[in-house]
This record gives sequence, structure tokens and C-alpha cells, in this order.
Amino acid sequence: MKNIFLTIVLFSLVAIGKGQFAYDYLKAADYYYKKADYNSAAQYYEKYLAGNRSIVSHAVYKPYTTQPSTKKTQAMVSNEQQAIYKLAESYRLLNDYGKAVPWYAEALEFDKTQFPLAPYHYAVALRALARYDLAVKAFEYFLDTYTTQDAYRESATRELQNLRFIVQELRRPDLSTYTVEKGPSSLNPQGANYAPVWLGDSLLLFTSTRPDNSGAKNHLFTNRIYGAAYANGQPDTITRIAVPQPKDAEQGVIAVSPDGNILYLTRWVTKDGKKKSAIYISRKSGNTWSEPAIMDTVVNTPGYSAQQPFVMPDGKRLLFASDKPGGQGGFDLWSAELNADGTPFSVKNMGPVLNTSWNEQAPYYHAASGELVFSTDGRVGMGGYDFFYTKDSAGSWQEPVNFGYPVNSVKDDIYFNSKGNNILETVWLSSDRDASCCLELFSLKKTIPPPPPPPKPEPPVVVTLAPPPAEVPTVLDNVYYDFSQSYLQPASYPALDRLAAMLQQHPDLVIELSAHTDSKGADKLNQTLSEARAKSCVDYLVSKGIDPSRLQYKGYAASRPIAPNTNADGSDNPEGRARNRRTEFKVVGKQ
Repeated sequence: MKNIFLTIVLFSLVAIGKGQFAYDYLKAADYYYKKADYNSAAQYYEKYLAGNRSIVSHAVYKPYTTQPSTKKTQAMVSNEQQAIYKLAESYRLLNDYGKAVPWYAEALEFDKTQFPLAPYHYAVALRALARYDLAVKAFEYFLDTYTTQDAYRESATRELQNLRFIVQELRRPDLSTYTVEKGPSSLNPQGANYAPVWLGDSLLLFTSTRPDNSGAKNHLFTNRIYGAAYANGQPDTITRIAVPQPKDAEQGVIAVSPDGNILYLTRWVTKDGKKKSAIYISRKSGNTWSEPAIMDTVVNTPGYSAQQPFVMPDGKRLLFASDKPGGQGGFDLWSAELNADGTPFSVKNMGPVLNTSWNEQAPYYHAASGELVFSTDGRVGMGGYDFFYTKDSAGSWQEPVNFGYPVNSVKDDIYFNSKGNNILETVWLSSDRDASCCLELFSLKKTIPPPPPPPKPEPPVVVTLAPPPAEVPTVLDNVYYDFSQSYLQPASYPALDRLAAMLQQHPDLVIELSAHTDSKGADKLNQTLSEARAKSCVDYLVSKGIDPSRLQYKGYAASRPIAPNTNADGSDNPEGRARNRRTEFKVVGKQ
């Protein structure tokens, strides 16, 4: 009997000890999570969940309440479901989507009123891991269950457009002309390495959080400025740039004046997960740089952030990103006019054609092509931050264009620099496409084929075009539209011109133009799109002089396939889908 009593006491003590350890792990995890130290938070949430898992139920949990505790002195901590969700969030905020996905998958089973964004973040993580089909389903599920009209719903709608754009870009016929290579280990050791900038022709400056031997306290993973000297066309010796570094802040993301004597740089501090940044100016003296001085309030509006400077080639304007008032929302691109000494005297927002309600960052201007490059998460693209380019036309910016794949990836692509006459000829860029957490430096080159010789002029040939039998559909080959749009691409004009010529030779014919889609996408959207595309063809024929009374149009969406959209085993059939996406005409009568 005594032994039984001792055994019960020992088991009780072990249980109490385990419970205390679990509580301590969870308390530590919540502390680090609140401080935005997500790496430490993830480690302690993992420890807590490893020894304290219960069967996940569908019980309703109140947010941020404690689990029952027998110790009145214990502080309030997360419950198990909150710990799972915060663990997923920690990995997401560390950009480690592979580890985030399984925890978000568990959180999908929880009460959606307590964790409404779990499906959204789960879908984003799936997209970043190139699991596109699952990502589509997850975003659609989120839109079905999340009814609030806010930025998350807007983003999820755009993410579905992103996924269609991704599939299109991965099928581009010119992918073999691109070479994208991760920089050598000297450029990409442990930590983040990003924001490449050329100083002259042989020194590539960049920002890095690599460990160094400065002896400074907590120097590990502090952002500093480095330079890579070039030898035989390759980055060689890496050295720390002699710019005074503050003890209580990080610095990097730089720009250099055209004469190489003025350095603009970003300094920032992060407190409780919130980053505040400002742009500083430093001047060269021999082989060193002066103590950076903060630029005045023309650039640095008190209470807001300014970052990522770029000096235009004439040295008269400083482009930068800021969340100051007067923009479209989030971070916008701004332009400051500079005095001869490099100080600003006026500033303006670069306008709604460039800026969205989301974030535009890291401006770069390629002088040879006259194109402005920047990164944004507020437009349809590959996902995350994408590179876009635009040109100034008569004092106004043209609508930005996505560079597409493989310049952009399904993760974040930000900070672009080109040395060639062609903007994609010799590029250094930053991306986390191959990393679990951080930006890395990549080189990119596109082979530009020589233009073909001009075609020899041919004598005009008059061709008699016979119409097909009545009510027999005829596919119009080589008719193309913009992706998910009804706008006719110029490559479609020759086929429609031949149809116009046939109608002119047979002025009594009445035809129907019809457009068809494959089975992907919502039926209502496909119906609307197919009708709009058929009407675009009619409008083009009218512009060529065809009487509108002779032209009818109709959209059939996916209702009349001419090839299977899927194979017999249920897998996707891209060739069949391509045949089903077509434009047809048929003779329906005579006038």
C-alpha cells in the first residue's frame, strides 16, 4: 500500500512538472511573439506543442484567454489553438512557408470567428510553395467564408488573378532566353543580402546581415553596407564599407550620386514589430564616409517612414518610398528635387498611375532605356512583391507593366539594378525565391536575338475567298486576347482581315462570331468573357467597313468543347483546353 501511494505521488509530481514546463514554454513563446521575435517565439511554441498536444476539437475558444490554471500567480497565456495559430504566423512572418503550412492547415478546423484569416494566410503560403491548385481552392474557400469587405478580401481576389497570371507566365515560349543564377556564397552567406548598387564599374555595393567580426554587442544579423570588388567579371573580395554604423539602429539600402561623392542611405529601428525608417546623407572624404546626417523634413516627415533612396542619373532628383500623408496608401513612390549640394528643396508624390493603395517600393531608373523599375504588392503578378516597369511619356507615367517570369517569382522580388543597354541584359536583383527566410542576390541575363532581316516586298495578290457552307462553324486561327480580358491583341488582325475580305467579296452574307472558353473558372465569368471577346471581333470588322447589320455575336463559355478538358484519369489536359479556347464564325443567312 505504501508503494502504491509513493507511485501516485511521483506520477503527480511528474505531471505537475510537465504542466509547469508547458506553461513556461507557452509564456516565453507569447512574450517573444509580442516582441516580434518570431524566431524565438516559434521555438517555444514548438516546445509547448510537442509535449502538450490534445485532440483538436471544434470547441469555441475566446481569443487571448487563458487555459484553466491552479496557480493564481500565473500570468495569462494563449490556449492550445492560439498557440498553433501563432506558430503558423511566426513561420509566415519569417517567410518560412514550408513550416507554416501544416500549422495553418490545423487552424482551418478552428472556429472561424476567432481565426478568420487562417484560410487567407494558408492560401498565400501554398502559392509561395508553388502549390497552385490548392492555393486556388484555399483562396476561394476564404472568399466564401470571409464576408468583411476589407483589404484581405481585396487581396484574395487579386491573388486568384495572380494564380492565373502565374500559370500563363510559366508557359511563356521565351523562357530559354533567360539565365537566372544565385550569386556565389561570398555574396550570399548566412543572413539576408540585398539592394545591389554599382559604385563605378567595378564595385557592387549591397546591404547584408551577415555575421561580422566587429566585436560590437549583438552584431549578429545587423544590417550593414558591404562592397564586392569585381575581378574577371565576377564578384571577388567582400569588404565592409567604412560608413559609421549606429549602435541602436540598422542601415543600408543605399544610393550613390552620379559623381560618387554623396551616399544616401536608409537607417531604421524596429520596436515591437514596427519599423521606423529615415533617409540619411553621407559625404565621401578620401576612402571614408562622413557620419550620416538625417535629411530634413522635405523627405523625412516626422512620425512616418522614408526609405530606399535612388538618385536619378542627372543628380537632380531623389526617388524614394514613404508612407507619409498625401499618397495612395501604404508605401508610395515620391520624388524630391535636389540642390547642387544634394539636399532636397521640394517633394511630390509620383501619382496614382504608379502608386496603389498597397505598397510601392525600391525605385530604380534605367537611363539607357528610360524605364523606371519598382516593386509592388498591389498589382496582379506572380505574387508577393513583383518588379514592374514604366516610362515617362510627355510628362506622364505610362501604365506599369509586369516583367513576368522568370524576372519575378512567386515570392518577393525587390531591388533591381541593370548595367546593360537593354534593361534585362545584365541585372542584379534581390529575391527570396530560393530561400526559406531572407532576400538573396541573383544575377539575371536575357539573350536578345538579332532582329530578322526585313522581308522582301511581294506583289499584291488578289484572292477569291469562298465562304463555308451555312451553319458550319469555322475556327479562326491565330486570334488572341489579353489574359482574362477581351482586348484583341494586334497578332489577331491578319486573321480578322481575311474574314473582312471574304465578307466584302460576298456582301449578302450574315455571319455569327462566337467565342469559347475552356472549363476553368466560374461559369458566369466565362460567359461574360466569351461574349465580350466575340463582340471585340465584331467591333474590329465594323472598323474595317463591314455593315453591323451583317454581324451577330455570341459567347458560349465552356458549353461547346471540341476536345476533352481533362484526360481519362482525371488529370488536366492542356492541349484540349487550348483547342477549346477558340473563336469561330458561321454563315447564318443572307440579306
